[in-house]
Amino acid sequence: MTLKLGVPSKGRLMEKTFSWFGKRGVELSRSGSDREYAGAVSGVEGVELVLLSASEMPRELSAGRIHLGVTGTDLVREKLAAWESQVEELAPMGFGQADLIIAVPKFWVDVESLEDLDAASAAFRAEHGFRLRIATKYHRLIREFLREHGVADYQLVDSQGATEGAVKNETAEVIADITSTGETLRANHLKILPDGLVHRSQATLLRSRKAGWKNGEKDILKELTAVLGL
Repeated sequence: MTLKLGVPSKGRLMEKTFSWFGKRGVELSRSGSDREYAGAVSGVEGVELVLLSASEMPRELSAGRIHLGVTGTDLVREKLAAWESQVEELAPMGFGQADLIIAVPKFWVDVESLEDLDAASAAFRAEHGFRLRIATKYHRLIREFLREHGVADYQLVDSQGATEGAVKNETAEVIADITSTGETLRANHLKILPDGLVHRSQATLLRSRKAGWKNGEKDILKELTAVLGL
């Protein structure tokens, strides 16, 4: 029996994930060259390391192809409908923190809340003949958040990179994006709405509810979580 553990395949997320496990007695390492997506685990028998991009992790957990995975909670909530029925959060890991927020141009002096944004979006459509555009890659989360807060007259436009520049480039009027320090937003003359925090994300160890979880795999999980102190 083998328990498959998915971790980010490169960059600071991979390094911090390796460090998090290492400090708890489970050593993770890459094998081969940096171009090879192979790795090893020591400290617990029966655990196989699977290197994936953070954005792939929710899909693989949902499909049950990996038993455990490390990724941001923003990606889990965005990519998985009814996510709690598909994965379980085992442990927040204390890194990769970022806030998913809604930001508007600083010169919108009359827009200081979601209620103001709702009024501005109605006025925008009346003046321009089309809905106010919000650039984001988090369509599910933003749509649900705005519905809960009564903002209706808008359209989402997809943005997979440099979202903060969408207003300057006139491809959107508002943005909804991940930020950690807010510096890029300020550099692009944007302000975060005080009530515009959609989700506070961080890297999290997750368990798949869809994996087979045969008895041997359950035993490995029990040993792994005991070593990790979970």
